[in-house]
Amino acid sequence: MIDTNVMQDASEIVRYDQMGIPLYIQRDKLSDYPDWKALCHWHEDLEFIRILKGQMNYHVNGKQVLLKTDDCLMVNARQMHYGYSYNQQDCDFICILFHPQLFTGNKLIFQKYIAPIMENQGMEYIYFDGISCEGRETAALLDQIYSIKEQAAVAYEIEVIGIMLTLWKRLCERCEAISPENVGQGGSDLSVQKDMVSFIHQQYGEKLSLSDIAASGSICRSKCCIIFKRYLQQSPIDFLNSYRLEVSRGLLKDNANNITQVALACGFNHLSYYSKLFLRSYGCTPSQYRNLHLQ
Repeated sequence: MIDTNVMQDASEIVRYDQMGIPLYIQRDKLSDYPDWKALCHWHEDLEFIRILKGQMNYHVNGKQVLLKTDDCLMVNARQMHYGYSYNQQDCDFICILFHPQLFTGNKLIFQKYIAPIMENQGMEYIYFDGISCEGRETAALLDQIYSIKEQAAVAYEIEVIGIMLTLWKRLCERCEAISPENVGQGGSDLSVQKDMVSFIHQQYGEKLSLSDIAASGSICRSKCCIIFKRYLQQSPIDFLNSYRLEVSRGLLKDNANNITQVALACGFNHLSYYSKLFLRSYGCTPSQYRNLHLQ
């Protein structure tokens, strides 16, 4: 089962394939994720998703994209995003993350070709339809990157960087056609959403109410619910419980505390309620999960 490790500000802790080289290339299935869904998160890296088989719903800043077989998606840096199962169907996909510092330390190159993409408010993501010529070419490049990683020849990262530069040139061409937009209200709401998610990640062990979550974003409760629905497709309390459950899974792998103590540490005041939510999300009880991971 795959964990999406996030920090208290909701940014993901990206486990690069090799320490010191900001590059992550993996093939995954949604069924390997808890409840067939990744936690909502963001990171400084750009992310490419390439669908090999099946379909996946993908949310970027509250906007939904349905990805089908052979489709690709680029998610820009610092965007709130997550993928989840479409109609409880599995999805086989390639995920590639990389930081642009992988390319160059040249200041002029960065200012001319890299910063305009990363800072373009109008480029939250780019969808590549698998039927289109551009989509097929993008998929072929991502497949080539994955194949090179799997072969793991000497200095394979250099070859991967070469292909990444080809992809980046295409992003630059797209960027020319997208005018930067002012952040405006949508940007303001996204900032508030990040503040509230960060608050939950820091205070999940405390007794939290809808009013507490709304106050962390300096908005009213109704606005809080609207923003969570727009960006995360969940109520604030449902998101809070999902995060508490995810934290509890990590604690269950350590035999230091009993299950009641784990529940309390994660903000669940009633063991029966915690066990019910855990069973519904992961298909087993906390005790069964602990026994499975302590063997």
